[in-house]
Amino acid sequence: MNATILALLGYIIWIMIMLLALASYRTVFNQLQKRTSLVFKADGSDVGALGQRLTRAHLNAVECFPFIGGIMLLALAINASAITNALAFIVLGARLAQSIIHISSISNAAVILRFVFFLVQFGICAYWAVMLLIKFL
Repeated sequence: MNATILALLGYIIWIMIMLLALASYRTVFNQLQKRTSLVFKADGSDVGALGQRLTRAHLNAVECFPFIGGIMLLALAINASAITNALAFIVLGARLAQSIIHISSISNAAVILRFVFFLVQFGICAYWAVMLLIKFL
């Protein structure tokens, strides 16, 4: 497997890990709070601060998947993963870091650092998009 495939698989697995963590957290939260309802607010505001941060981190990863995963899938589909391979693990690392910071803290410094990691992902994907476009013009 090449780096793009591994990074894409890593991103998907990360989303799955966060989803499992969120489901586990909500289950334990329900049991501890003796809640009878299995209905949760989509923003996580009804399961405590950690639950809300975990919910938002998971949703943020899902929201970013179309442009990150999409560009990786496009590169693989058109046999141009040589363009994405060199930076694929940096994008995955930045996504993991952004999510971990999102879950860990809401301090101003954490929010700024989280945004920096988002910009790394966005910037690399923008670069990839331009390189893919140039390749096929």
